[in-house]
Amino acid sequence: MHNNNPIGLFDSGIGGTSIWKEIHQLLPAEDTIYLADSKNAPYGEKSKEAIIALSKKNTEILLEQNCKIIVVACNTATTNAIRELRASYDVPFIGIEPAIKPAAWQSRTHIIGILATKGTLSSELFNKAIEFHQDTKIVEQVGHGLVQLIEEGRIDSPEMDGLLKQYLQPMIDQNIDYLVLGCSHYPYLIPKIKKLLPNHISIIDSGEAVARQTKNVLAGMSAFSNHKLGTATFFTNSDPKVLEDILNHEFVVEQRDF
Repeated sequence: MHNNNPIGLFDSGIGGTSIWKEIHQLLPAEDTIYLADSKNAPYGEKSKEAIIALSKKNTEILLEQNCKIIVVACNTATTNAIRELRASYDVPFIGIEPAIKPAAWQSRTHIIGILATKGTLSSELFNKAIEFHQDTKIVEQVGHGLVQLIEEGRIDSPEMDGLLKQYLQPMIDQNIDYLVLGCSHYPYLIPKIKKLLPNHISIIDSGEAVARQTKNVLAGMSAFSNHKLGTATFFTNSDPKVLEDILNHEFVVEQRDF
């Protein structure tokens, strides 16, 4: 059995391309469609109701494109909306949650840091996840302004450097040995973050785990593509330049109103 319909992904902008890259690398034969809802970024500052409404809008666009599985490539959308999405649509959903579990298991100091959006850190799903790690101190930091700067193509800016120093230093002072990146935009900041962290602090993001889970679900559905090489389609409802830049101008980005 084969299914050549595409894998759909959406995010509140360009950040979820960090997840797309992992999926494309692991499953190169699969067609993919990526929605960058940059016009409404960041989701992390919105209400739960607004996040659910935006996530449903994105899902319906991807279903119109006959997607066989949908990857919610956004921590905030996953933690606030995936339960409602699974209840509302007859398609498998893969979510992305902060990698608290592996960080807590591997931490030697039993102190870990998480850098995430307000919407993720305040969500019910996140707070249930940390209940399982009572013996680990979790230092939470809202990354105010980081998503906006990434969406504006200002990763290499003095403003970004200043915010990262402001957010990371308190975690370093509290002796974390793992930093969990709780937003799919943040892997694009890893080179900068590494320059600010001592060598003993490890960085964890969820991209590889999401790609493996996507592969496992497709295997369970017997729904792999039999293409030799898949196609990648990218849609944005904002200026396509930033998305083209983050993709190294290797793919065409189509601007649409959605």
